[in-house]
Amino acid sequence: MGPFMGLQEGDILQTKFSCKEDQVAFLNSHKDYGFKDKSSMIREALNLLRKERELEKLRQSADLYTESYDEDFELKELTATAVHGWPK
Repeated sequence: MGPFMGLQEGDILQTKFSCKEDQVAFLNSHKDYGFKDKSSMIREALNLLRKERELEKLRQSADLYTESYDEDFELKELTATAVHGWPK
């Protein structure tokens, strides 16, 4: 039985982590930024970081596809043939 058995989506878990002094000072000003507590501020920061990382992965993937397309003459020809005759 794993440590998360019986938990439902949205359940809040507790964890412990370390921060630098300036980070603690920033967390202590959570109300100035509209957060009810430090935990809600941390959760929002983690959600933003997750979204940022996912977006970066998508950008890297798109760059790889663009690079592959730019180097593949046959694929460019196939694409040009496929779109020929489509309404503009």
